[in-house]
Amino acid sequence: MRTPIIAGNWKMYKTARQAAEMITNLRDLVQDVLDVEVVVCPPFTALQAAVEAAKGSRIAVGAQDCSWEKEGAFTGEVAVPMIADLGCSHVIVGHSERRQYFGETDATVGKKVGAVLAQGLSCIACVGETLAEREAGQTLAILERQVKDGLARHLASAKLVVAYEPVWAIGTGRTATPAQAQEVHAFIRQQVSRLGGPAAAEGLRILYGGSVKPDNVAALMSQPDVDGGLVGGASLEAASFAKIVRYRG
Repeated sequence: MRTPIIAGNWKMYKTARQAAEMITNLRDLVQDVLDVEVVVCPPFTALQAAVEAAKGSRIAVGAQDCSWEKEGAFTGEVAVPMIADLGCSHVIVGHSERRQYFGETDATVGKKVGAVLAQGLSCIACVGETLAEREAGQTLAILERQVKDGLARHLASAKLVVAYEPVWAIGTGRTATPAQAQEVHAFIRQQVSRLGGPAAAEGLRILYGGSVKPDNVAALMSQPDVDGGLVGGASLEAASFAKIVRYRG
């Protein structure tokens, strides 16, 4: 049985003080939810404050990106050992905004996944197609390539999590229907089985990311291959994020 994960990607929002306040409020709202893993991913500048605020709770803290290098002359980069040193347990890699705006490729995503897993942290690796790719009927081909070129070497790790993000649904208010999400999640699991074996596929948790909200999360989570959500805007307020975490009622 795969334990669901609800992860909040705060993107470039919240100062350290705001992050600590939000987590303090969230703790009380989700403290009795024992069957869902809860992760929040603030900006780098708020990670330490978030870790401190989350101490003693079931809320895990993750970073939104990382370097694939352990150290060196890489101005502006943040290494995974630095993230681990703060007390973080997760790192998001390959988010569509990193691919779209900062030129990340399947190859660089694969290197980052390897760096995260080598440090013993959990890695939420993102895949997904653009609107143009979906309308051209390329969705499955894009996902097959992203899994093969970015993730194939790491499929044996129990700390690998995949997040499917239809890029056309991120921040747009548009959401894949539960049936659309299930179709793609099932396809991803099939590719993982082909490349890494049935056991890896069965154990892999695949999250849906793309305008997840309190009013659609239950329908998405009812699908057999949807194992959680990577939540954007709805994770910025404790009350709305808690409703998503508590999707089972």
